[in-house]
Amino acid sequence: MNRKKFIKTCGIAFVGLPFASALLTSCESIYYATNSIQNNKIIVPLSEFEIPKKNSTAYRNFVMVKTSNQDFPICLYKTGENQYTASLMKCTHRGCELNVGGGIYSCPCHGSEFDTKGGLLEGPADQDLKTFKTLIKNENIHIEIS
Repeated sequence: MNRKKFIKTCGIAFVGLPFASALLTSCESIYYATNSIQNNKIIVPLSEFEIPKKNSTAYRNFVMVKTSNQDFPICLYKTGENQYTASLMKCTHRGCELNVGGGIYSCPCHGSEFDTKGGLLEGPADQDLKTFKTLIKNENIHIEIS
């Protein structure tokens, strides 16, 4: 390969690498679930976890829940059969909004990491996330926010 072709190939790879990386790391997209509020509970239909396919149904691992009276979303994560955890997506270190991916919550500001049940995995944060009790009732997930 001559020098000119090598530089051109490297330049294309250098420009294309961030786009390819973004596509590969965002395999599971962020989905904001429809919800309602009743008696200090956020109600999310179980069907919000469903992804209709042509001949079948796939299921999301998590959905994000945002209401008008919240500064940060809540991540509602399916941890088992009919088991869900709800964690406020606010880092306990400096209050940055967390990212979801790869089975963990990560802070883009200072690198803290939390498991999907809100437990601290790695600092600089020194506390678990704020979590909410969940209950399944009438094909809905109730998140107790009081």
